[in-house]
Amino acid sequence: MKLTTAQALVRWLLAQRSETLDGREVPLFPGVFAIFGHGNVLGLGTALEEHRDEIPVWRGHTEQGMALAAVGYAKATHRRQVGVVTSSIGPGALNMVTAAGVAHANRLPVLLLPGDTFASRAPDPVLQQVEHFGDATATVNDAFRAVSRYFDRITKPEQLLSTLPQVARVLTDPADAGPVTLALPQDVQAETYDFPEALFAPVTHRLLRPRPDRRSLTAAAAALRAAQQPILVLGGGVRYSGAGRRAVEFAERHGIPVTETTAGRTLVRHDHPLFAGPLGVTGSTSANVLAAEADVVLAVGTRLQDFTTASWTVFSPDVKLVTLNAARFDAVKHGALAVVGDAGAGLAELTELLEGWGAAPEWTARAVAERSRWDAHIDGLRAYESGVPTYAQVVGVVNELSEPRDYVMTASGGMPGELLGGWRATGESTMDVEYGFSCMGYELAGAWGAAMAHDGLVTTMLGDGSYLMLNSELFSAAFAGHPFVAVVCDNDGYAVIARLQEGQGGKPFNNLYADCRSGHATPPRVDFAAHAESLGCAVFTASSLDDVRIAYAKAREAAVAEKRPAVVVVATQPNAWTEAGAWWEVGVPEHLAGRPAYDEAKPGQLRYLG
Repeated sequence: MKLTTAQALVRWLLAQRSETLDGREVPLFPGVFAIFGHGNVLGLGTALEEHRDEIPVWRGHTEQGMALAAVGYAKATHRRQVGVVTSSIGPGALNMVTAAGVAHANRLPVLLLPGDTFASRAPDPVLQQVEHFGDATATVNDAFRAVSRYFDRITKPEQLLSTLPQVARVLTDPADAGPVTLALPQDVQAETYDFPEALFAPVTHRLLRPRPDRRSLTAAAAALRAAQQPILVLGGGVRYSGAGRRAVEFAERHGIPVTETTAGRTLVRHDHPLFAGPLGVTGSTSANVLAAEADVVLAVGTRLQDFTTASWTVFSPDVKLVTLNAARFDAVKHGALAVVGDAGAGLAELTELLEGWGAAPEWTARAVAERSRWDAHIDGLRAYESGVPTYAQVVGVVNELSEPRDYVMTASGGMPGELLGGWRATGESTMDVEYGFSCMGYELAGAWGAAMAHDGLVTTMLGDGSYLMLNSELFSAAFAGHPFVAVVCDNDGYAVIARLQEGQGGKPFNNLYADCRSGHATPPRVDFAAHAESLGCAVFTASSLDDVRIAYAKAREAAVAEKRPAVVVVATQPNAWTEAGAWWEVGVPEHLAGRPAYDEAKPGQLRYLG
């Protein structure tokens, strides 16, 4: 079939199918986010227009925002569908690099198609081209190499024949999933080639479930049988495997208390008697207390990030770490006893080897006892008498009014600690806390993508700093007709960093607006309500907790009825936080007041378990 490179690429996208966790067949690439420029409008843009009835194209307003929306889409579909994002060359392309970092850190698939300079080099230097004096082959798109799981630059049409199978492999592989970047020189997009029809034959990509090595499983079973006080840590890999229920059944069969990581949050119903709470710095004291006493930790589908491990101080020095992970890269960390394979398949085979074994009953009972203490603590934080609401209280209202199928998300600032530690889940896999890259601005852009993908109502929670960082996709969602609720908590600046700064003995500086340099005696303030309304959103304001409850209820109704984002703006306290009692390592200068606490905690940090 004689096609341009761009036409062939679009036809291939259309031919790719995916099987969801519940067995439905859906498009692998459900849509394209696009901002056109001279580097992609005539090549890829023309090819997409020819198939506009077969693959939706959504117009965004920042390239970073579009790509973050694609990341949010991938998370909401449990990595079973992949958003495609195209930009022109130069600044448009580079705007997507941050979003690629988000996808890479969180192991989420997204296909990035930045335009590139002319492969022929005939008109060089072209508009928006950065010339590299010592390397004529380099373009700004080489910046994607550091944040892509797979990178290629298509300089001849026939190169698609070898690269597209690799694109599909990376985007659908449970061990290697992440961003793929295909840089597309604008002249090559328009070149024609006789492509074989077989390239466009429909293909359905089904979830791979690699079985673990039997010897590794046997060793893991032996370690667990020797345990008296084991805990189970569930990460994002459990979610992407669709193994949440199997993990709970495994815990029930063997009486093992369950904790969750950031990416694994809401895999377990909050009221389950084995649920000890979320683990780590932004987790709960209940999970952290059990982790400190555990003799064996079975970590499933997690890369054990520092917020989960409290910079590797949350576990006992004598702990035995057993990991089950589809990615060997993650499984072998810290000298763990590594079991490489699918979470669901691995747990099924492991439970067979553990027939008749269970943790000590008194240890099993500790989960509900410790979590009850944590619940009482959260109840106290949510209690309200008067004054400016706290983050914990706002989260409590959203939690109370949400339904089991609803979806809640955040990414940066103080809100991750409030959602992770304080949320009480009633639905499975209904939270997205982007704390792998903790990208300010993901909250709004990612919510646009999640709203496209998720059946229940999406609520995103963010601070004023994140809102100001990236808000243009509010208009994109309003224009496209994708409803969600955004709860904007205005605490007058980067309050969580001010907390870190001052908590370690630093002087207040450049975080809260009161501590920032200004040429005005009375600096201007942002009218978030007016701004969100100007972007096409329904807007509600609140100044008390009762106001928040009324405003959020109205926002839920308005978002669905009017098919656009609804924004709730509420002033919140800048110095009230949910504390899980765990340490987090940051560099503390010797002359600051926080250095003695750092020196005390550092020796307890696990180096290598082995």
